[in-house]
Amino acid sequence: MSQLELTHPRPEIAVITLNRPEKLNALSSTLVEELHNTLDTIKADNDCRVVVLTGAGRGFCAGLDLTDPNPPAVSAGLEAPRAGMRWQERIAELTVKLHRLRQPVIAAVNGPAYGGGFALAMAADIRIAARSARLCTQFIKLGIGGCDIGVSYTLPRIIGAGPAFDLILTARTVEADEALRLGLVSRISQDDAVLQDALEIAVTLCGYGKFGLESTKQVLWANLDAGSLETALHVENRSQILSGTSGEMRAFAQAFADRKKD
Repeated sequence: MSQLELTHPRPEIAVITLNRPEKLNALSSTLVEELHNTLDTIKADNDCRVVVLTGAGRGFCAGLDLTDPNPPAVSAGLEAPRAGMRWQERIAELTVKLHRLRQPVIAAVNGPAYGGGFALAMAADIRIAARSARLCTQFIKLGIGGCDIGVSYTLPRIIGAGPAFDLILTARTVEADEALRLGLVSRISQDDAVLQDALEIAVTLCGYGKFGLESTKQVLWANLDAGSLETALHVENRSQILSGTSGEMRAFAQAFADRKKD
């Protein structure tokens, strides 16, 4: 039985549902590989424009499944520490794949998002939380370092260095209201509406220009690392000029002019 479900409520919207509800969607080696394969499929899907990531049942993702009896195939036949490093890199690569998707990713965080689940949510472009959402880095509680699966990169860029250091070092749990205040999420939904609200955002994004939407995600992430305002402007300027050559800008301008006439 698959541990992940990929659905398309519309051809241009993909919904990835982590599907181990009995384990709060904890990341088994099987689920990690299914998620890799699904992200590869979506990357190659030219019809898909927005991705929604969520979890089945009561949780988004409880982190790595430490009870998983199946050894990761990626480290088969290797001795320590090479085996551990292969598995570590395989999990961490998920955050890179989410970033490299040309499609914006919306995380609909329902219930616990701990450890690896927290990292996946932080790698998304937009995060909305159900009232039941609880977020925690968790890694340092396991006797390892608190920086894992990209959180030392993503979290300070989302909420700033000070709050990020607090959450990573203490591994304290943040509930929905505080997550909104800190900027971990941008909206809060009722538990039974979080996925629908995420889909409504996805529909809104699909109403914008195809190249413009893709390039906006790329420019936003690129300019988080820009060394100066001038560097950021160079990236923006090129994106805007390229967007203007797609023909979509003329169509949007005509539609706007037609609305003003009505």
